[in-house]
Amino acid sequence: MVVQTITRLTIYTKPELIALTETIAKETNTSRSKVVSKCLEELAQKRKMQLMKEGYKVMAKENSDFAKLAFGLQSEVALR
Repeated sequence: MVVQTITRLTIYTKPELIALTETIAKETNTSRSKVVSKCLEELAQKRKMQLMKEGYKVMAKENSDFAKLAFGLQSEVALR
């Protein structure tokens, strides 16, 4: 069993966002804290996916550059 540590966070935000948080909490029968936590988790997941996407693009360029180099070397060796 994994025990998660929960820490208090005090935030200041627009009244409209507080009202929206309360509405979502009522609709989902949960607390405002859980609504905010879920939003932060989703934002963290989107951030992670964006970083992975950027990393894969860099890796794709590096792999392409390496393949071109290897193909060029292979051609030189094959011609000898």
